[in-house]
Amino acid sequence: MTDAPAPRRRLLARGRSSRTRAQAQEGPSRPAANLGDVRTVELLCSPPLEDAVRGAWHRLAEAGLPSLARNTHPTNRPHLTLASVDEFPPGAQARLAALVDAVLPLPVQLDRVTVLDGSAPLVWLVRPSPALTALHAAVWDALAGADGLLPWHAPGRWIPHLSLALRFRDADRRRARAVAAADRPTGAFVAARSYDGADRTVTALGRAVPDT
Repeated sequence: MTDAPAPRRRLLARGRSSRTRAQAQEGPSRPAANLGDVRTVELLCSPPLEDAVRGAWHRLAEAGLPSLARNTHPTNRPHLTLASVDEFPPGAQARLAALVDAVLPLPVQLDRVTVLDGSAPLVWLVRPSPALTALHAAVWDALAGADGLLPWHAPGRWIPHLSLALRFRDADRRRARAVAAADRPTGAFVAARSYDGADRTVTALGRAVPDT
């Protein structure tokens, strides 16, 4: 193959250098989860807290911003994800149910609205109380060795949050804060469920039975 002329070589080199700098600035990308084949562990909100989050969904949609209000599937509701795996290991579902039964209801306070990873989910952060952090660690112990554990849910990396929109521009963050959240409500996590991405159904975890 004939070498490119000198001016073109310089342009190619500058292009590679620009891409390298951009990749370094962005950092490592988060791999996409296969949402069609997962089992999750999720906590569900008390009715007043759920109403507050759904209100934020509605206000975002009314303002023409991305919002989970547009997801009309019956399983779509505010929730806190503790873990996600391909399949539960044998006996894990019973252990998870016992864990949540021992601690729920769990008081919670929401924090600020922000965008994770620059241009990704718009979320309402959850203040990580010692009890919530301990439950999260225990859930991960119960799922130890399961295939498909997502690293950004792992203890030490997990950022507890309730999602408001799945894709969001960081440039719209200030507007979203003004639209979505004027305060930082309190409430409780009162039930737990597992979402099955293969058939888009949910299963209750523990004695408290979620509505969906």
